[in-house]
Order: sequence, then C-alpha cells, then structure tokens
Amino acid sequence: MTTFADLGLSQKVLSAVTDAGYTTPTPIQAGAIPPALQRRDILGIAQTGTGKTASFVLPMLTLLEKGRARARMPRTLILEPTRELAAQVAENFEKYGRNHKLNIALLIGGVSFDEQDRKLERGADVLICTPGRLLDHCERGKLLMTGVEILVIDEADRMLDMGFIPDIERIAKLIPFTRQTLFFSATMPPEIQKLADRFLQNPERIEVSTRSSTATTVKQLLVATHGKDYEKRAVLRDIIRAQDDLKNAIIFCNRKKDVADLFRSLERHGFSVGALHGDMDQTSRTAMLAGFKNNQITLLVASDVAARGLDIPDVSHVFNFDVPIHAEDYVHRIGRTGRAGRAGAAFTLVTKKDQKFAEAIEKLIDKQIEWMNGDLSALPAPMESFEPAKTGRDGRREGGRTRGRDRDRTGRPSSSHKTDIISTDTVIPSEPVAIKAEPVRTERTARTEQPKAARDFRDDVSPSRNNRQSPYPANDDRRNRYRRDQDDGPTPVGFGDDIPAFMLVAGKY
Repeated sequence: MTTFADLGLSQKVLSAVTDAGYTTPTPIQAGAIPPALQRRDILGIAQTGTGKTASFVLPMLTLLEKGRARARMPRTLILEPTRELAAQVAENFEKYGRNHKLNIALLIGGVSFDEQDRKLERGADVLICTPGRLLDHCERGKLLMTGVEILVIDEADRMLDMGFIPDIERIAKLIPFTRQTLFFSATMPPEIQKLADRFLQNPERIEVSTRSSTATTVKQLLVATHGKDYEKRAVLRDIIRAQDDLKNAIIFCNRKKDVADLFRSLERHGFSVGALHGDMDQTSRTAMLAGFKNNQITLLVASDVAARGLDIPDVSHVFNFDVPIHAEDYVHRIGRTGRAGRAGAAFTLVTKKDQKFAEAIEKLIDKQIEWMNGDLSALPAPMESFEPAKTGRDGRREGGRTRGRDRDRTGRPSSSHKTDIISTDTVIPSEPVAIKAEPVRTERTARTEQPKAARDFRDDVSPSRNNRQSPYPANDDRRNRYRRDQDDGPTPVGFGDDIPAFMLVAGKY
C-alpha cells in the first residue's frame, strides 16, 4: 500500500500530514504528486471529494522550501472560481504548511485593497485569488507576475461556466512561458480540453475515475412533484422530516431569488436554516459558511456558489430543490455529501418541466437514478392552495368585489343592475303603460338637494379631494374638450384681490 512517505514529499510536509491524521493518499494524490515534484505539467481529472486540493498543495509546499519571494513578485499563483474555494485553499496551506515560514496572500473581492496591498509588499510565496481581483491589482500596478514559477488552475470547468476564460488567457500572458502548470477539474468537457491543450506542455494526465461520475457511497433518488413553488416546498419539508439520519444538509436552488424565498419559508416552519448566494457580502458569506461547518446551522440553502469544491466533511444529505440546468452541476452538487468514503444521500425534486434535465443527468453519469414513490406519471392531483370562491345565483362570486360600473358611490351594487324576478301571478298588460320611474336617491343626488349655502359651508370647512387647490387645470371640462377654443366665459384675473406686495413696487422687478 502506497503511503505519503513513498511520494517524495519533504519531511516538513510529511510531519504536517501526519499531524492532520492522514496516512494513505487518495488515487488522485498518489498519481499527481510524484510528477508534480518533477516539475511536470499536470492534467488531473477526478470526481469531487477525492482530495484534489492536496494534490497540488503538498508538492507546492515541498518545492517552495527553497528560495524566498520578493516584494510584489509572487512565486506561485493559484486561480479559483469563487471566494469560498480560494479561502478554503488558503486554509489548506495553513494546515499543511505549519512547519514552513511562507507568506500566503489571499486576493478576493469584498476585502479592502489596502490590506491586500500590505501583504503583497511583504512578498507572497503563494498567491491565491479569483481572476477578477488579480487583474484589478495588476491594472493598479501593484503586482509583477514575471516571477511566477507554478500556475494552478483549479475547477477549470467552473471557470468556463462563470465566463473567466478570457481573464485566464490575459493572466497567462503575464506569466513566464517556462512556468509549471497544474490543471484540475472534476469534469472535462470538450471546451476545457481545448483550453488545457493551449496552457499545458506535454502534461502528465491523471484520470482516476470515470468522467462526470458520482461517488458510489451516495444514495441518489428522484422525487416527483408538481411545479408550483408552495407544493415543492411542502414536499421538501416532508422529505427532510422523514430523514432520521439527517445531521445537516445543503439545499440547492438555481436562482438567488429562490434561495431567499426558500430560506424564509423554512425559517417560518421552525427549521434551523441559513442562506448562501453570490449577492451576499463577503463577511456574511464567511460567517454563514462557518456557522454551517460548526453545526450551528442544520440546513444551508445555497446557489451553485456552494456546489464546487467546498470541503465540509460531515454533510449527510443534499437536496436539489431545482434540477440543475447543466448536468455537470449535478455531479458537483451531490459531491458535497459522501466525501472521503462516507455515506450520503441526495434527493432531487423533479417537475414535468424538469424531466429533460433529469434525463440529461442520467445520460451524463451513465446511470439510471431511482424514483422515490413513483415517477411523474404516478403524481396525484395537485393540491389546492386556496378555497375556490363561491358563486351566487347570478353566477357572480359571493363576497367578492363588484366592478366599479356596478357600484354606486356608497359602495353598494347599483339598483340598475339588479335582476328582477317576475312572479307567475303577475298580469302583463297588452297595451303599453307609461311608467314614471322614481329616481334612485344616491349620495350625489342627496348632496345636490341640499341648500346651496349648506353645500358651500360644508365644502369650505371640509373640502373634498376634488375641491382641493391644484396647480393643474381641473378635469371638470373633460367632456367639453372639443369646445375649448370658445372663449365665452368670464375673463380670469391673475391673483384677484390678493396681489403680492413685491409686484406693487414699480421698476424693482
């Protein structure tokens, strides 16, 4: 059996690995570390959770024992797609590099430029960053990349999805051509393969598992549900409550809005839950992730920002509230559970609209996923979220609001729209009879019947909304808009008797 001592690592690194409790390397570590120590380019393909991070951290620590970094000239560069992954790699360097006196600089968004500049001025042996923040420092003249010896591109397929490929191409032009490049990814679509061919020179290819495969220790189930959000949330709550062995879980949504909505729903139902998505500030994201790792939060509702590379060993369950649109994302999502040989469970809620995405996932992983309680054809009728409105004899909803034309000013339905029922005993005369209709007494007619003095007094004391002074013309003449050119009314006077005093002073204004 191969041990870490057989891979050629330095004694300082071996001591730190032993203190961390590891004795046997994973297949990707055993395959990648020896050629990396020989300064060969590496193309590593392995499913998530197999220890890809240590595959480049451990040999880099051994190679960095010789030499020191100069100010603003880092010796090694590691590119990560998200802030969380960059912070996680920095934690690995601190854990395995405890016996080394290396300066490690973390350049990510959401952190002050001044603090990062101070670290760069001291000289960085290891520079861990996201592409955008690195280019920001280069454009400000704070970095010189000509001293980079090793370039690591981690989660390359995620870089492609997030649109970082043009930035990586710009960064590669700033780094010496003689560098050593380590290229790692869980999946290797054709676009990433073309990118690897451009960046790597005669690489050592280490592929320790089937492309886009999932861990055998993860139990995968599809759950048929209706498409309404409230129905999906109810199904999710039932599944969570039915899991006796649930320690903690990550719930993935496709959109950041759905993350917020689902978080509020689970919180209202009494679950211990947190949220994580890209629109949160870095302080909140770090605190939320730390609370989940420390078991202060049981459920973490997240977008795909938490789907790649986050090392949280004790995640027992993963729930896909939304089926991922890209099948590769499914591999990364369920890879958050069942890590390092542990058992895990992954549930995916599938609606009829999501069926094509579920079929694409099965085609990618070359495995048919089992349905829980029957597939979509066995779905019961959708549940009603609200009681249907009752209707009266005339077909109208009882208790509902009547349209404006059917109501008088008091809010009651107008009598002109009432349905009259003629009794069978009524005798209908053969000759027409003149009937004098009594006018309907409404609030408007009652107002006009009042004495003019009373009306004027009431309007002066409590003016209505229509009688308030407005800087715009009144709307009372809308019916006479075709006669606006007629000037047969009284000539209006500007200020009437209340002429301001400043207008009475001649020649001043």
